[in-house]
Amino acid sequence: MKIKNGLFLLPVLGLSLLMACGPAAPKETPLNALSDTEQEEGWVLLFDGETFNGWRGYNREDIPSAWSIDSAAIKINGSGAGEAGAADGGDIIFDQKFQNFELKFDWKVSKAGNSGVFYLAQEIESLPIWRSSPEYQILDNVNHVDARLGVENNRQSASLYDLIPAKPQNSKPFGEWNTGRIVVFKGTVLHYQNDELVVEYHLWTPEWEEMIAGSKFAGWEEFINAGGADRNGFIGLQDHGDDVWFRNIKLKEL
Repeated sequence: MKIKNGLFLLPVLGLSLLMACGPAAPKETPLNALSDTEQEEGWVLLFDGETFNGWRGYNREDIPSAWSIDSAAIKINGSGAGEAGAADGGDIIFDQKFQNFELKFDWKVSKAGNSGVFYLAQEIESLPIWRSSPEYQILDNVNHVDARLGVENNRQSASLYDLIPAKPQNSKPFGEWNTGRIVVFKGTVLHYQNDELVVEYHLWTPEWEEMIAGSKFAGWEEFINAGGADRNGFIGLQDHGDDVWFRNIKLKEL
């Protein structure tokens, strides 16, 4: 073996094979697993890729049958009948409350798909989860009519649903995986989509209250006081009647 200009020349069957010197490619982390760095930083998995361990239906102890595990992802199987239209559907939550945290996840939608990720949600009997919880919107922006509703695109993917539009809007087409990230820290909330910061706002401030007062959420005390008295809550996935997938759901408490 000879070295020339930082390159290895290897004889193979009478020929010279040119190989560049340099570090080995980083090891790719399997789906629904933590990398060595994530483990060192204190991340935990909220989905193991195979079971619903840790999850249950909102205001129930089991998983609605409309949800399944499909190709190492949590899938809501669309009813075609709109939000929670399945005979045994409804939203699901991870059965632990969190206060200050960073949440990462991958998501993809079917054509014209719609869903959402809730956070700081309270479980209140007789009230739907969205009465108490901000929502990171999940949407096919091209084919779902919701993308054209609201104000200034504030119902498009990664937006704070119906309140603050995600800018820039950088979602991928239906059928392709996107990455999402939500950071909640002492009232400051950040939404990321495909590694770009797209939303920033601040809970429990006069500006928050003013924004809510001018929206369809006006007067919803549970929503205005998201997180409740302890300022913590559940993370939830929405059944909006469409096929949507979630995987690589990871959380680090801050």
